Amino acid sequence: MKRREKNNAAKRLQRTKWALKITILTFLISVLLSLFSETTLKQSNILSALLILFFIITIGIVFDIIGVAVTASSEIPFLSMASRKIPGAKQSLALIKNAHLVSSICNDVVGDICGIISGAAGAVISIRIITDNLSIDSALIGILISSIIASATVGGKAFSKSFAMNNKTAIVHKVGYIIYLLGNVFRGKLKRK
Repeated sequence: MKRREKNNAAKRLQRTKWALKITILTFLISVLLSLFSETTLKQSNILSALLILFFIITIGIVFDIIGVAVTASSEIPFLSMASRKIPGAKQSLALIKNAHLVSSICNDVVGDICGIISGAAGAVISIRIITDNLSIDSALIGILISSIIASATVGGKAFSKSFAMNNKTAIVHKVGYIIYLLGNVFRGKLKRK
């Protein structure tokens, strides 16, 4: 009975630590993306601002693809790749073994942040359009911009789910390979120091 209580307490502590880490990570990513969108939107015209908006939406969709692919993938092809020492295979296995964490970060953290920031960017764009063209109906512009953001986000994620399921092994391996390359770059910089 005491062992079960200890295990439950350890699991609660682990969940609390994870929630705290994810909250801090969300805050940091939000600050970076908000800073990027705010500084670039202030200096850009309407067309550039729309491109930035769709870039933010695309980031959310790409991370959604990664989260779904990692969750749906099997370890078996990557075990074979790792035994043949294919670059990125070990990193891909690590992603799959931590699929619940990867999915939480990719789908929830990055996806939600991109959704919130794209909404804020849409508001900035709406205000710019209304200020530049005072004769335009402000409610109509707000509705139009928010509808475009919602349809692009939802439609993009709907398409991305089937794409991620059909190409899960290739997607996970590409992400694992990118992590492998980044690891080599950082290891090389540490060795030089």
